[in-house]
Amino acid sequence: MLDSLYMTIITISTVGYEEVIDLSANPGARIFVVAFIVLSLGTITFAISSITAFIVEGELKNILWRRKMDKKISKLKDHYIVCGADETARSIIDELILTKKKFVLIDPSQEKIERLLSSGDFLYLTGDSTEDEMLLSAGIKRAKGIILSLPKDEENLFVTLSARSLNPGIRIVSKAIDFKSDKKMRKAGADSVISPTHIGGMRMVSEMVRPAVVTFLDMMLRDREKVLRFEEVCVEEDSGLIGKRLGECKIKEKSEALLVAVRDKITGNYHFNPPEDTEIKANDILIFIASPEMIKELEKKI
Repeated sequence: MLDSLYMTIITISTVGYEEVIDLSANPGARIFVVAFIVLSLGTITFAISSITAFIVEGELKNILWRRKMDKKISKLKDHYIVCGADETARSIIDELILTKKKFVLIDPSQEKIERLLSSGDFLYLTGDSTEDEMLLSAGIKRAKGIILSLPKDEENLFVTLSARSLNPGIRIVSKAIDFKSDKKMRKAGADSVISPTHIGGMRMVSEMVRPAVVTFLDMMLRDREKVLRFEEVCVEEDSGLIGKRLGECKIKEKSEALLVAVRDKITGNYHFNPPEDTEIKANDILIFIASPEMIKELEKKI
């Protein structure tokens, strides 16, 4: 039985038949060889399975996914960059996904990013947004705007300075935990500074004194089937509407979007519920209540 077992093991393990030392007279040595071969085969099998897991499910898969993600990001233009993956960023991402905006998220925590991915699929980079290399990887020089929702005002201030130096024309919106940071961030280059505490207080007052208006806005913002938002469309300098009256443009006939105001680019004044004889000028901003699809159609026609 021992000879049979020995010959079977060295055969199926492809170790071979020839022995430098004759072990036929030493059963203990043959038992040791059998045990050694079985242990070695188990080790080799484990090593092969680990390498296979690495290739199929491990780091190599992540590397290939990272390259694919970087390639997609490199093709983006006029997109948005979101820095931070806190609860404020969740609301930001939900809104960007609902309104079908192109964006890239940057955060050092893969775990936080994974939680936000439950809202929908989006492009992201795992890293520190305070580093210029990370902002460049997110395409900041081609981006339309950057939203800062980092946990500390100092970090938001630092990224504001970096973003403004890398892309002087980018629009920067930053969160301010301390309301006193507003002036500093604006001096650093932020176009707008939002205090969640201040906004929360305003919302609570609105719920008290104008509940019907708040309910209407909530229905508009939370409806997943028909997404309606206050959107803006800029009248480009080569637009065929320049010099025409609103009545001549027939915007109501071209789209279901509701025109609620026109912002004069020169004076900065808003003309609410503009009359039909309002003249359209280059770089005016038309403000609508519309869906993302309506806005895309209007951008082609305006």
